Amino acid sequence: MVFEVHHDWQASIATPRPLIGERAKTRLLLLLCFLWLGLGLIGHEPWKPDEAQSISIIKNLMQGSDWAIPALADGSLKYPPLYYLSAAASARVLSPWLAPHDAARFASGLWMALTLLLVGMMGREMWGTGSGRQTTFVFLGSLGLLYSAHLLLPLVAGLAGYAMAFYGLALSHRRPWRAGVLLGTGVGIAFLSAGFLGPEIIVLTALLLPLSFRTWRRKTSLACLASASLIALPWFAVWLFAVWQRAPQLLQAWLLSGPHAWDNHSLTYFLKTLSWSAWPALPLAVWALWHSRHHLLQRPQFQLILTFFVVTLLLLGFGAEGRDAQAMPLLLPLAMLGGSGVDSLRRNLASALDWFGIMLFGCMGCLVWLGWFALMMDFPHKLAQRMHKLSPAYLPEFSYPAIAVAVILSLIWGLVVFKARRSNRAFVTDWAMGITMVWGLLMTLWLPWLDAAKSYRPMVADLQKSLPVSYACMTGRDVGDSQRSLLDYYAGIRIRPFEANQRIDCDLYLIQDDRSRERIEPGASWTLLWQGKRAADRRESFRLYQFRTNRP
Repeated sequence: MVFEVHHDWQASIATPRPLIGERAKTRLLLLLCFLWLGLGLIGHEPWKPDEAQSISIIKNLMQGSDWAIPALADGSLKYPPLYYLSAAASARVLSPWLAPHDAARFASGLWMALTLLLVGMMGREMWGTGSGRQTTFVFLGSLGLLYSAHLLLPLVAGLAGYAMAFYGLALSHRRPWRAGVLLGTGVGIAFLSAGFLGPEIIVLTALLLPLSFRTWRRKTSLACLASASLIALPWFAVWLFAVWQRAPQLLQAWLLSGPHAWDNHSLTYFLKTLSWSAWPALPLAVWALWHSRHHLLQRPQFQLILTFFVVTLLLLGFGAEGRDAQAMPLLLPLAMLGGSGVDSLRRNLASALDWFGIMLFGCMGCLVWLGWFALMMDFPHKLAQRMHKLSPAYLPEFSYPAIAVAVILSLIWGLVVFKARRSNRAFVTDWAMGITMVWGLLMTLWLPWLDAAKSYRPMVADLQKSLPVSYACMTGRDVGDSQRSLLDYYAGIRIRPFEANQRIDCDLYLIQDDRSRERIEPGASWTLLWQGKRAADRRESFRLYQFRTNRP
């Protein structure tokens, strides 16, 4: 039994020769992917929480720390090393021209480029020639993918592992040995990037398919799983053995309390997140399910997609912390379903969704331009006041390259949207183009304003000026993991954790205050050296004390 699609399933999956008009569509897809991937990778400091922790690890790897132990600033282990190693390699190659954090983000761009390629190949494998482009547009336009995909985040590489394994399963009926290599490699990438949760999802999906559906009980499926097991095993063995040799206690602590631990209850959170983050894939997926309801569980494509989605939702809901970035794997099956529903969508509904997207992103683009104009010209005055209040450290600066890119993006969006003929496929193209345009405007016109509000660099530089010439060590109380990591990245300051009911052995004492907590006073033995915060932060602030050796 092979997948029933609109082309010969046994045909080669090599890229077909473009038909009339297809060449321009393919170029548009490549241009859109390039713009979507590139904008937002450079030009801003590491943002908390994820980038702060990642950049500290990447910095230490560049300085020669052990590749097998990508420990956080507090010494704990959160994720395996694959993403950090790729980001450190990217930073080492590009750092002569870019800041280390900007250079490291190119690794995220490469991992996402691989993911987009795999999504397109999955779409073509499942639904036929020409569907890969539409599936990629649906995935590219997902609101929940936009921000997380451009961060220094191991889950970005993990997403590529999910996509590779998903494609391997889709290919298993037709090319079992090639599918086995893809499936095993995807499992390995997911594990070495994000921990055990990814392999658990992929392996459970692969096992449930033959147990639940007769169409998956074939020798080709067995061959695929057997070869995948052999390919995946070294990915696990090499790193686990290396950590066990170097730091067995750290490995034990990670195995017991890592990101794969089943102590989270975030199912409701992920369902709520999908209600906004999965547009436009979600309404298209719902339509595809309704349209194919009579033979939904008889077609292998839907069996694979639904099994992968349900397993991913349940395992993430009970095994992952509730964060938007953790929901990215759920977008893969929704985009696959959405890609199948584009052509069958009722014309009036497609037209309504198309015009909704045009109006939505058109208004958002106008608002971004208006906000930039207010920052530059101080008009409208009330809007300018509000924006300066939200980012008081920002100093308006006119950037010709940023303006040029913003104008080009706006013109491309206008040409694509208003020159194209209205159709079902135009809807997903317009949506992907619209979200890319808005993201590009934010990452060109508003990026300095956003970075001034989110960056810790000025605060850390101010703290450094108040440090004594020599000191033994620094203890931190209530200092968050992100702040601890940024102190390490910017200033090389390693903070020892505060132990309750124990004597403070360090001569410097850093306290992070929060409006929701009672203010802590260290006592008469400590002298205040410095206090400060980010200019735009209304919740957290910091105080640095030094131990007085001669008390009155």
